[in-house]
Amino acid sequence: MNYPIIEHDVLVIGAGGAGLRAAIEASAQGASVGVITKSLLGKAHTVMAEGGMAAAMGNVDDRDNWRVHFADTMRGGYYLNNWRMVEHHAKEAPERVRELEAWGAVFDRTKDGRILQRNFGGHRYPRLAHVGDRTGLELIRTLQDHGVHRGMDVHMEHTVVTLLMDSGRVAGAVAYDRERGRFKVFHAKAVVIATGGLGRAFKITSNSWEYTGDGYSLAYQAGAALQDMEFIQFHPTGMVWPPSVKGILVTEGVRGEGGILLNNEGRRFMFDDIPENYRNQTATDAEEGWRYTQGDKSAKRPPELLTRDHVARCIMREVKAGRGSPHGGVFLNIAWIKEKLPNAADHIKRKLPSMYHQFKQLANLDITEVPMEVGPTTHYTMGGIRVDGDSQMSTVPGLFAAGEAAAGLHGANRLGGNSLSDLVVFGKRAGEHAAGFAKEHGATTIDEAAVDAAVTAALAPFERGASGENPYAVQHDLQDLMQSHVGIVRQEGEMREALDKLGGLRARAAKAGISGNREYNNGWHTALDLHNLLTVSQAIATAAVERKESRGAHFREDYPSKSDEFSTFNFVIQKGADGEMTLTRVPITPLPAEISQVIEEHK
Repeated sequence: MNYPIIEHDVLVIGAGGAGLRAAIEASAQGASVGVITKSLLGKAHTVMAEGGMAAAMGNVDDRDNWRVHFADTMRGGYYLNNWRMVEHHAKEAPERVRELEAWGAVFDRTKDGRILQRNFGGHRYPRLAHVGDRTGLELIRTLQDHGVHRGMDVHMEHTVVTLLMDSGRVAGAVAYDRERGRFKVFHAKAVVIATGGLGRAFKITSNSWEYTGDGYSLAYQAGAALQDMEFIQFHPTGMVWPPSVKGILVTEGVRGEGGILLNNEGRRFMFDDIPENYRNQTATDAEEGWRYTQGDKSAKRPPELLTRDHVARCIMREVKAGRGSPHGGVFLNIAWIKEKLPNAADHIKRKLPSMYHQFKQLANLDITEVPMEVGPTTHYTMGGIRVDGDSQMSTVPGLFAAGEAAAGLHGANRLGGNSLSDLVVFGKRAGEHAAGFAKEHGATTIDEAAVDAAVTAALAPFERGASGENPYAVQHDLQDLMQSHVGIVRQEGEMREALDKLGGLRARAAKAGISGNREYNNGWHTALDLHNLLTVSQAIATAAVERKESRGAHFREDYPSKSDEFSTFNFVIQKGADGEMTLTRVPITPLPAEISQVIEEHK
């Protein structure tokens, strides 16, 4: 072959929280580790996670423990979760937070010096360890510093185009560097996918440009199973105005610190619709909700801190009824706390520094004085690569997944803050087991014909030239289609139409052409992203059509209620022998008696 071959025991694709934690652990186990990142080290989407990381440390409310966290996560996921992953997460998250602290993370503190924890949607007690509203940034800073010290080779601005296989086992990857367009072969004994989500398949998203579903598509093409792809979380509060900040996420921490949602009548509409299963935990008046945010253990949480799927639908209900803000959202008001605190502006700036500064600088909007206009934005994928609950290995031997790329922990809906602790809990597990697999199973062989085929396919847009389909136009049309037909409110006719149109978009993508050369060619990068975006879009729509009920983040206008028929299995998607996408119902493993007891205790 005419391509450089880079050897590693463990190859980690993705350099966010999950990828870095996997690399650290694999290196600690004695493995040679390489990390591929599509962007620059330190620019992972993890830095956008602002509110905190959920861990039942009990520093603010000593009633909290792993059992309550477990029950909250299972209930939030509507019991479609992989219970084994939920158990590991609830038990191990506190240790992972303390580990980050030992590695240099600087958390906010209680008056007696312990790590401070804040309220967040769906969590019964204050549970989120945080660094103001910059928790993800601190997490990445800490992990990359420790990872570089531990020892790992980082290949920045590289995009993987295919995984290599050896007799059914993963053997590495083919990638190209985005700067020069040169192809490289990464030879490995085990691979960890930690590529994050797929928000760029939708028109309105909080996700940055890297989130084109690469990891899901790579695993699917290699034969791995995907699970729960119908569950796409629409974060309730993304900025909808002014244009200079449109789409930027407004952390749930704003609501955790007392922010309230208002319609254009000035009414706090979240009190109108409190789900039955959260009624005994939710305040029914503003005063009690305020006391909760200020740490009153006897108070119930405000309705703005219900689960994200519910809050997002309530916002859309107000907008559709004509009670929304002028630009298609609602108002999120943290400035009102001036009525309660004499130093409210200083309090907001101290608790939410990023929120204050970015909106002040980018939009000349002072959140200590005026409300924000917010609305739902595509944010997170609960589904992903189906993995073993202990090892994080996929259905393909030697291929592991962690973080947003992996399914199981969150079920039908993710609780805010569970994502950051997910990264470090299962990043560690994936890295540990990947290193063990590499040590136990030894070297693999590179299939040179597969490498040549991958390179030929990647270069095809140059052969078609500028007379081919415009890749930007195809991506734009795909995003419009997914937003309008498979978005926050779904119905069968629209989703079947989307599946039909995805076929046409796939045909157009196959004809995508670009001009110029391989250096700094963003049109080429976009043309290659289309394959991944179309694969995940088809998976989402296929599963969403078949789930004929409303559950968690999946809301069907034609089936607005939950159905017991769909409560005992997960939808699993794989590539069939004929190359077509297949969907099967895989029964959920029954909960052991002792785990069922935990849920009963905390219902």
